[in-house]
Amino acid sequence: MEETQPLLAQAHAPQVGHADRPLVDFDPAGDPDNPLEWQNTYKRGVILLLAFMAFTVTFTCIGIVPVAEQIALDLEGKESKSASILVVTVWELGEAAGPLLIAPLSEIYGRYPVFNFVNLFFILGVVLSACSQTTNLLIFSRFITGLAVASNVLNPSIVGDIFPSESRGSAMSLIMLAPLLGGAIGPAISGAIAESMGWRTILWISAAMATVCEILFFTLFRETYKVPILQRKAARLRKESQDESFKCAWDTEVSGMNGSWWSALRLSIKVPITILLDSTVLQIMSFYGAFVFAFYYILATTLPTILRENYGFTPSMIGSSFLCFSIGATAGIILNNMFLDKIYINMGKSRGRGAQPEYRLPLSVCGAIVMPLVVALYGCVPSIHGPIYLMLLSVSLLGLVMMTIFVPLSSYIVDAFGLHSASAMTMMLLSRCLGGTLLPLAVPAVTMAVGLGYAFLILAAICVILIPFPMLIMRYGNLWRERSVYSRTE
Repeated sequence: MEETQPLLAQAHAPQVGHADRPLVDFDPAGDPDNPLEWQNTYKRGVILLLAFMAFTVTFTCIGIVPVAEQIALDLEGKESKSASILVVTVWELGEAAGPLLIAPLSEIYGRYPVFNFVNLFFILGVVLSACSQTTNLLIFSRFITGLAVASNVLNPSIVGDIFPSESRGSAMSLIMLAPLLGGAIGPAISGAIAESMGWRTILWISAAMATVCEILFFTLFRETYKVPILQRKAARLRKESQDESFKCAWDTEVSGMNGSWWSALRLSIKVPITILLDSTVLQIMSFYGAFVFAFYYILATTLPTILRENYGFTPSMIGSSFLCFSIGATAGIILNNMFLDKIYINMGKSRGRGAQPEYRLPLSVCGAIVMPLVVALYGCVPSIHGPIYLMLLSVSLLGLVMMTIFVPLSSYIVDAFGLHSASAMTMMLLSRCLGGTLLPLAVPAVTMAVGLGYAFLILAAICVILIPFPMLIMRYGNLWRERSVYSRTE
């Protein structure tokens, strides 16, 4: 998608300006308002801030998982398996619903106001969780907190706003690494914190980190989305010159909504679904991405039981074992950081067609080929009582392979959908959350029916069947993208 195209459903509408005056746009000779031309130091600061917020979100989500049963016991006065499960899984339900509003609204009002508003809502949800006196209130507040997660859907789009396509790989790698670190550090320290200071302290720490993030967002973050930037620039020129003919390409779209918040809300819900239905590429990538990312939750729900029953690990040792996944994921991020942009640029030069979004996918193809072997290893080692170092190695390899697949896939969506990347990522995240919620629920039943080793061999076989998905997108994605107005190259 050419990143100078209009927004949302009017992507095909003609751009009409004053007969004697061109549409207001960034100065091609250099424009300090253009996010792509901001200083690299500031851009790096933005990426670090996005990474810090992503870390905080995942820390908040995963941090209470090891003590969920204790929380239910404290609040209800008795053990409640259903309550402890809901405390964890209801977050995913909120995180699946939130992007349907967050991403498209950011394409209407801009990243800055939406991110700040949602961050405040997130803090409110965490504080309410920390103050909850009943499991029902805690479950509701966890849903609210998941609903208010903006980083997952907006971070990749902000990277696309401020970096040219050939320079996005490193930034994308960092913002993908941050939540994985939060997901590893949270379980590793939450047990000790809960034992010494109580489980509520974990949530107060999360609220404090989120508050620091919001202060930095409010004071240092600038609008990155070109649509509201150019709208403000046109408005400033109209005011300074008293000439109402100054318009940007998107002023007519805003006036068409008559400032109605209800129109904006309906549009925000409709657009991601419309883009998904219109794009074969997004449908395939959403399904495949959901399946791959579900293995993080499969690992989170199966690894504690495997280590406790097969290797006699204590709770603190189980929490520390999650660091193995982060080590592997970090290696995957480093791999992407080293080669993602280089492969993208070199393929564009060697094929003489310029850089194409599909040139992001060679690493994903490699990861898809290796994925079945890693999944089989993860299930077979404990089933044959293999050595613990081999078990933990399989955990690390799973993190490595998942990042090798997922980072290029996210980069591809940002490159392919341009201005509509936030809405496209919304459907990716919705699929991911549903996959992460539903697929792990099936694993215990399959494991009980055929055993741990055979259960993961079945999952490995499914991985083999899905290997062609990234291959097909890499080979035919440029043709399929032309069928959608939201990803068409013009």
